[in-house]
Parts: sequence; structure tokens; C-alpha cells
Amino acid sequence: MSSRMNGAARLKIWGVRGSIPVPGPTTVRYGGNTSCIEVRADGEIIVLDAGTGIRELGIALENEFGSQPIKLTVLITHAHWDHIQGFPFFVPSYNDKNEIRIFGYDGTDAGLSEILKGQMATPFFPVSLYDLPGKIEVEKLDSNDFKIGSIRIRSKVMNHPGVCVGYRLFTSTGSIAYLPDNESFDSHKLHSTKSQLLSPEQTKKRADEGRAELVKLLQGADILLLDTQYTDQEYQEHVGWGHGSLSSAVALALDAGVRKLVLFHHDPSHDDATIDSMLAGARKLAAKSESYLEVEAAHEGLELSW
Repeated sequence: MSSRMNGAARLKIWGVRGSIPVPGPTTVRYGGNTSCIEVRADGEIIVLDAGTGIRELGIALENEFGSQPIKLTVLITHAHWDHIQGFPFFVPSYNDKNEIRIFGYDGTDAGLSEILKGQMATPFFPVSLYDLPGKIEVEKLDSNDFKIGSIRIRSKVMNHPGVCVGYRLFTSTGSIAYLPDNESFDSHKLHSTKSQLLSPEQTKKRADEGRAELVKLLQGADILLLDTQYTDQEYQEHVGWGHGSLSSAVALALDAGVRKLVLFHHDPSHDDATIDSMLAGARKLAAKSESYLEVEAAHEGLELSW
């Protein structure tokens, strides 16, 4: 077993972007790959989402494990392309020594397995999902409270178009939460399928309840990776797009008593300087609250332990 399987629980960020990868000279420091997080805890490897960052993760895993088998679980938050598009290029799935379980919830109109097979079907890709040599199992989640090994995981549906969840992972040393796509309930813009049938009063009540449930899910988390795609000014032009803003992300982390907030799901139009400015703004808001909240901006290669 790899030596990195031992010791404190930790995560490493391999992809930070929303929507589409944006490699180039203006995104060098924070990175341009779409969402992917590696978690090592309690003898498990859990990969959160399979955006383009999973390609580099796969290469690193094969180099680390060599001839030893790799056993891991991929947790998919939802099937929007920026969260699954990297899996066809995940090198461990091309080696029959490896076991890969993919967990997630069915989409609005299709099952998770069908969605993953679809992006690798002819004419989109030369190798089909189940022709890959690796031992791959796709499993539909039916519960919002389950375990991977000894790690307890709770999920909650997010305020985002389609079927999208966030996860909180409880390990032997603490907990982290991963909410890459979530529009603040403060906007009272809901994305549930029946929200258009609600009156304004019912909408506000449902939004307030949703935020309270989210605070409860996140209460006391050691690390929160949270959708902070827009500046507050940008958000005014993107209400209803299903993504978060800077001040709403900080406010949620403060209300939930989170120890460290990681700004995540960077907009593809944001260069390094823009994210620098957003990070400074978030830290200023946290300092004004006189709380102990630490704030980081996700960048590829960032490693955190808890």
C-alpha cells in the first residue's frame, strides 16, 4: 500500500473551474482544469467529481502505485459536463489491476450510468465505458446518508438546475464539505422542478428553509469547498444561473461556523488577478465579522489536512 494512504486525512485539488477548462498564461497560478478533488482518509481514496482535473490525478496515481492495484471511489455531484468530462481520460480505468466505483444520483431524464456511457459512445469517443480494462462499477445512490469504508457521507440537493448534490464527509479526524454548484437561497431563486408553481410567499419560505437546512449540514465543518463563481456585482447579472457569489459564500460559512472556507468553481472568465481580488475581499468580510474563519482560494495543487 502506498505510504500516502497513511497519516492525517487530507485533500488535494486537481481542478478548480466551472463550465469549461481555461488553460493559459492568465490562469497559471490558480489553474484552468474543471472540478476534481482527491481525498485520502481512513484508508480510502475518494475522488470528488471527474472534471478535466482527474486526468492529472490519474497519471499521479499510476506513478505512485506502480504495479500495485488502485482502489478508489468517485463521487459525482451531478452530470453537468464540467463534472464528468475528464473521466474518459482517467488512466487508472485503462488498467485491469484497478477497481473504480462511481457513485452518484440519477439525472433528471437519464440514469447516471447512461449519462457516463453516453459521453463515451460513438461518435463522441473511440472507447466505450464498459470496454475499459479497469474494473468499473457505476452505482446509483438512493440514500442521502451512506458510508464508504468507515467514512460517513451525507448529501443534500443543491440550489442548481437539474439534479445536483453537495457532500459532507465525516472522517476519524474531522469533516469536510464539498458544494461546487449552489446558488444562494438568499436570492429566493429556486431551481426545484415545482418552484415555478409557488407563490412569492411560498418561495421565500422554501428558500429560508433550504438555507437553514444547508447551515445545519455544514455546521462546524473543518473545510468547506464552496461555489463562489461570481463577484457580487457579476451575480446581479446572473441571478438564476445556479451559482454562488462572494459575499453569500462568506455569509454561509460564517453562519455554519466553518473553520476554513475555500473559494471554488472559479468562473472561466476570471484570471489570476481577479481571483486574487476576490480572495482579498472574502478575507476582509471574514475579518469584519471578528470570527475565526480562514479563507483560501482553490488552486490546483493545493493540499489541506484536517
